[in-house]
Amino acid sequence: MSETYEIGAPPIAVVLKKSARARRFSLRISNVDGVVSLTMPLRAAKRDALAFAQAQEGWLRQNLSRQPARLHPVFGGMILLDGCDVRLLQGQGRRVMLDGSDLYVPGSQDQLAAKLRAYFKTLARDRLAEASERYAAQVGRQVSRITLRDTRSRWGSCTSDGNLMYSWRLVMAPRAVQDYVAAHEVCHLVEMNHSAAYWAQVAAIYPDYQAQRQWLRDNGPRLHRFVL
Repeated sequence: MSETYEIGAPPIAVVLKKSARARRFSLRISNVDGVVSLTMPLRAAKRDALAFAQAQEGWLRQNLSRQPARLHPVFGGMILLDGCDVRLLQGQGRRVMLDGSDLYVPGSQDQLAAKLRAYFKTLARDRLAEASERYAAQVGRQVSRITLRDTRSRWGSCTSDGNLMYSWRLVMAPRAVQDYVAAHEVCHLVEMNHSAAYWAQVAAIYPDYQAQRQWLRDNGPRLHRFVL
């Protein structure tokens, strides 16, 4: 269970969390949304934890100032799709339509974020399901179920019973990156680890995986800048 406190002026919101594994106080700023987390041992006093955060106020402000701004989609503005900037324009009818570098979204400004989210989820499900089945056939395994989430810490996951999970924000990345993540997770159906044998399996079905993996490392935070 977590609680939120404010320190300094102007105030910085700090999410305080207790952890049975923590042996000391630790501060973390999320690269995804800039949320400040303060983790403390179970038996530590809250006042001591907050005093620790207050002593780090200068460090917090310096690093928060480097965080990329969160972007709310607006008509006339840009958003990422397949690794490219596309312009958001107000469309007609009921369907979202891509025409070159223009993305036409029907409805009002108030509906824009929700309609974009639904469109991205549909694209992600179709593409990642197809890629997952394709790579699963190559490794001689079957996919049980695919789910989509808006995850912060991982782009995909795989369970031992064949269930795959992906972040729908992957549709903002280049198509090659989307394919790589599908190959990455499918290979966990063979090796439920990140051993040398696992990476050999990835290389066998997706030889250029290192370039796509590096793209995510370099650009992943950009996919989370958009408030959808």
